[in-house]
Amino acid sequence: MFVKSAVDVLGFDFVEAKNGREALGFLKKEGVVDLILLDWNMPEMDGMEFLKRVKDNPQYKNIPVTMVTTEIERHRVIQAIGNGAKNYVMKPFTQEDIIGKIMESLGMGL
Repeated sequence: MFVKSAVDVLGFDFVEAKNGREALGFLKKEGVVDLILLDWNMPEMDGMEFLKRVKDNPQYKNIPVTMVTTEIERHRVIQAIGNGAKNYVMKPFTQEDIIGKIMESLGMGL
């Protein structure tokens, strides 16, 4: 997976969830993570619903979320940022693009 390879380059651990429900289950079981890379289009619970649930939960609301998605419409970007996403990366992107957004989201600018 392209995103995983970018995370590996940075030396961070990477956990992948198939959908928003699985991701919420992981958070409940494991606790807080440093960053969430989130696709809008997922089965069972889409990225926007997941984002809203994370930002509505006091335990998770401060986790930075970067949308990594094919959704390129301006209103979608505005909706994601308005619901708490810190960054938004539109596919296709380069490994440098995603590494830059990860670093920015973590407050570790290049």
